Amino acid sequence: MANSTWTLDKAHSEIEFSIRHMMISRVKGAFRDFDAEIEADPADLTTAKIQFTIDIASIDTGNEDRDNHLRSADFFEVEKYPKLTFTSTSIEKQGDDYAVTGDVSMHGVTKPETFTVTSGGVVKDPMSGAQKAGFSVEGKIKRSDYGLTWNAPLETGGVLVSDEVKINMEIQASKAE
Repeated sequence: MANSTWTLDKAHSEIEFSIRHMMISRVKGAFRDFDAEIEADPADLTTAKIQFTIDIASIDTGNEDRDNHLRSADFFEVEKYPKLTFTSTSIEKQGDDYAVTGDVSMHGVTKPETFTVTSGGVVKDPMSGAQKAGFSVEGKIKRSDYGLTWNAPLETGGVLVSDEVKINMEIQASKAE
């Protein structure tokens, strides 16, 4: 099958992250406003072209004060850097999964990152009749690589916020007619 255009189904997709807090627990959050451009053959993603755009101001950790701090100059500086983007540059099959490498641009810095993508398959939606494809995405980035270095030392050693950020995405897309 050749590549075709797929439209992100925002109602059935999510972008979440987690980060270690005070070295003892994880805080989770999500971005609520995002979009994607996908040209792919879900049966073989190696030739896919994928681009994501995330509105960073849509960050939601369930705590308004924390979200406002994350939007501030201490972290994302959303007034100056409102978007996070990902553009795929290469995709390799690895067993049942794919290693999707691309350029992540955030906070004025662009770096290559690799994410593991697992295809959930393709089905016909009984409600709309459209073909739907599903994908699970996992990866990690270092926030310091993007100039996000705000932190506070702990009395017991360690820091308030870890450098490593885990990213999990559940993506559902509809084949464009």
